[in-house]
Amino acid sequence: MTMAPVNETVNETVNETVSETVSEATGGAVRPSASGLPRLLPLVPGVPEDLRVHLARYGRPPYQGGPGHLIQAVEQAGLTGRGGAAFPVHRKLAIVARARGRKVIVANGAESEPASHKDALLLRAAPNLVLDGLQLAAEAIGASEAYLYLHPGASQEILRALNQRAAAGLDWLGVTIAEAPPRFLAGQESALVNRLGGGPAVPTFVPPRVTERGLGGAPTLVQNVETLAHLALIARYGPRWFRALGTAREPGSMLATVHTKDSSQVVEAEIGAPLRTVVNPEGAQAILVGGYHGTWLPAGIVNTLTLDNQTLSRHGAAVGAGVIAALPADRCGLAEAARVVRYLAAESAGQCGPCLNGLPRMAAALAELAGYGHRRQVRSDLERWTGPQNLVTGRGACNHPDGTVRFVRSTLTVFAPEIALHARGHCSAINHGAINHGAINHGAANRRAFLPLPDSMPLSEEDWI
Repeated sequence: MTMAPVNETVNETVNETVSETVSEATGGAVRPSASGLPRLLPLVPGVPEDLRVHLARYGRPPYQGGPGHLIQAVEQAGLTGRGGAAFPVHRKLAIVARARGRKVIVANGAESEPASHKDALLLRAAPNLVLDGLQLAAEAIGASEAYLYLHPGASQEILRALNQRAAAGLDWLGVTIAEAPPRFLAGQESALVNRLGGGPAVPTFVPPRVTERGLGGAPTLVQNVETLAHLALIARYGPRWFRALGTAREPGSMLATVHTKDSSQVVEAEIGAPLRTVVNPEGAQAILVGGYHGTWLPAGIVNTLTLDNQTLSRHGAAVGAGVIAALPADRCGLAEAARVVRYLAAESAGQCGPCLNGLPRMAAALAELAGYGHRRQVRSDLERWTGPQNLVTGRGACNHPDGTVRFVRSTLTVFAPEIALHARGHCSAINHGAINHGAINHGAANRRAFLPLPDSMPLSEEDWI
């Protein structure tokens, strides 16, 4: 979602209006309804919340008086990471909190998934909620260093928030902004730590995990910025409030980037909500859930699904990076998938066999399926490379090959009828067009790509730095 620059006069007026609603009975902050949304995003859409509005809405950060005290509340709340892995947050907090000596915390805002915009929006619209969470988590683990890891060009809202907080004396710890290279794997935990340490943003094998030995050998807590924003709310309102939304296994709300034929937008949704209330499947061929390491699902089953990992896992899918894309009927699913896999292959760190050898072969094979009259062996090769006995998954330093295999496997399943059509020189996309030179030509109306990708591919090792 693109947010237009905020007019300062308008922003000041909104600030005054919100400030007038502050209830002294709640210590200077308006206590939100447990079941209400939005929890994270501004009450006034499109208007970033500066520090004054933030304090009117949430109050000052509720520091607990020292390390360790917030972890039990986070465990009771059932908060899981919102960066893609859905790992229980309290477990990472506890590991670092128990360690001795120097400790580091990193707020990970390097949203490297090209189809995801939720973290960027949150950092622009509600930067102080993220920074509250960073400070509260730093206190909970006893950190002595704090970083905010972002792609180049920190937003004006973040810089203003850090300056305003420093002037107000709000923060427990100083925050250093660190820049991530524009690479798909730059936000992976070990890649992030490598980059902060002055090296390339490439993943490393585990063990040890960064929670045990991270930046400069210190135990390091890396948390997605949305996760930290939720943590800040739990610290204020408690586990019961947090669990008023979501399911018993997956409580709370989440931010999702939703792509349809007509728009791309970030929404805040209750976990466990019917998927059809988040994305309209009408007129779509298929729904991509979880981003480019996610899973294609037939559009026809969306009405039976809910937005949670427990339900989605029955179909081999997961919420993942919070990306949901409804592929329009006038786009070729095979062509879209081939473009994405070519990108994923190019984004490999090139240091492990599964990525170095496996992903380029998958990309080439899928591109042939998306073209005209592919060889019979191509599909069987892809099925073998992505099947249960494949030599790619579980063998790399990170989950990049595993996520790519998941995406390709679902492509072969959901677009199986399309593969058969392409073999005969046809395409089901509206305005079929002709097939020339091995590529589908859908005509001027639908030649434009649907799934977003960067304008350029990496060319050299310097792109990791």
